[in-house]
Parts: sequence; C-alpha cells; structure tokens
Amino acid sequence: MRVPRTVPIAAVAALALALVASPARADDPAAVLTTGAAGTAGSNVVVGDVLNASVAAGTTADFTTASGGTTGVKCAESAFTATVTDNPAAPGVATESTTGHTFASCTANIFGVTKVNSVTVNNLPFGTTVDSATGAVTVSGTDTAPIQTTLSLGTILGSVTCVYQAATGSITGAASNTDNSITFTDQAFTKTSGPITCPGSGFFTATYAPVVDTTVEGGPVVFTN
Repeated sequence: MRVPRTVPIAAVAALALALVASPARADDPAAVLTTGAAGTAGSNVVVGDVLNASVAAGTTADFTTASGGTTGVKCAESAFTATVTDNPAAPGVATESTTGHTFASCTANIFGVTKVNSVTVNNLPFGTTVDSATGAVTVSGTDTAPIQTTLSLGTILGSVTCVYQAATGSITGAASNTDNSITFTDQAFTKTSGPITCPGSGFFTATYAPVVDTTVEGGPVVFTN
C-alpha cells in the first residue's frame, strides 16, 4: 500500500512566514518615494517612516512683503518633519502628515521692526502630497485648521503679533532629485490679524535640502520617482 507523503504544519507555517518576510526583489516596482537612489536602484520608503529636512546650507527661509521682494523676515534656521502615510508605486501620489515646521535665528528689515521674537507655525499637522508626475509637493490646511504662521515682532513701541494664513489654503513646492530638495517660491499668505505695523501680506520662499529618512539607520536621502 502506498503511504501518502505529508508536510508538517509547522513547516508550512515557516515557509509562509519566510515568503512574507522576504526582502523586495530587484524587479519590484519603485514607489513614489525611495531612499538611497531613484527608481528600483533605491529602497522604497516604508509607511510610517519619518522624513526631515532643514533649510539648505547657505540659504534662509524668507517671509517677504512682496513677491520676489527683499523686505521682510529671514530665518537662518528652519526645518520640517513629516510622517509618510502612503507610498504607492510610481507614477503616483504619496501622502504624508507634516507634523513639525520650525523657524529660528530670524531677522527683519521691515520699517519700524527692531527684532523678531519668534516665528510659529500653527494648526499642525497638515496633509501633504508628493506627485511623482510633476514633482509637486502640496501642503494643505483645512477650514478649521488652516495653514497659519504667527510672527511676534519687536518694534520701537513694543512687541506686536502678526498672523498670516495661506491665501489659497495650501502651499506648493517642487521636489528635485538633484539635491534631494523641496523648494517653495513666493507662496502667498494674507494677514488675518495684527496692527498696521504688520505687513498686509507675506510671501514664503525656502529650499529644504537634503530630505532624509530619519527612521532608517544612517538617514539616507529621499528621491521622488
């Protein structure tokens, strides 16, 4: 009589676990965001990873009173932090939650302003998308939690508080793989409160580079595919 050959249940379970846990193959599709290199040469960023970038060396994060202008507030230190919430195969749109955006070492050349006490981003976190087809990075607020920045400025008459909100409800930057950067240029803000000392509008310009994945050991740079 022929005896049927069986595979122990434990062995089947071990094989299934090995298949699930095996690393991505070289021919797996590249996600919108990868680390180390662009495309399949890189490693796909994992949902839940935390990305970070500071203002590019030798540059400042600026809030000017006119588009392309030089009058306003300049910050030598600025950084953002975002958590990846979805990273589909490219081409596609990755999503993030921007949980932190800070500014420090700020100066002003606005008439009547003697110093910058602080620059604070309110209403975090913000929904953020990265479109691999265009390289556009869009940060969006909501009706109840708009993108808002509060400037505390010292003047010859004392401190004033100036509050600004994104004019269109969102700001959009451009991602570049050349230096793993995100650049925002003349993103418009409208004053929602503050005395006449506060400029009536503001325009935000800054380049953040390099963007790195702080969850991965060594903090590899992030590419957009």
